[in-house]
Amino acid sequence: MAQEFRRPEISWVPAAERGATRIADRVVTKIAARAAREALDEDSETSGVPRAGKDPRAKVAVRRPPDRNGLNGEARVVVAVELPYPCDIGARCGSVRGRVASRVRELAGMAVRQVTVEVTRLHTDPLGGRSGGRVR
Repeated sequence: MAQEFRRPEISWVPAAERGATRIADRVVTKIAARAAREALDEDSETSGVPRAGKDPRAKVAVRRPPDRNGLNGEARVVVAVELPYPCDIGARCGSVRGRVASRVRELAGMAVRQVTVEVTRLHTDPLGGRSGGRVR
């Protein structure tokens, strides 16, 4: 009298055939700007020279979006930064370049072949850390 219960056959579909997540260009832009900010903050902590100016701004050109496996994407990034002066400008730009490339690769699945860092402004401290008074 009791009916036998049978489970339906389950067939698994490989991840690449189920679909893909598309990452918008503006998300990649935000990742790049955030990575540049992280690099500058880290540099200011290690060097003792505080970060100056506005937060970094980024522009991204996605050359090829990642495929269904989240691989083989490619982007080019331009990051505009403001730096304190005096500082090692080359080292700061190098750390921004490296951090942006690695974070975009990790979070968006895109290789960054070119990261251009534009220094838009250098901020000087004419008083050498002293406050008040006039500069002569």
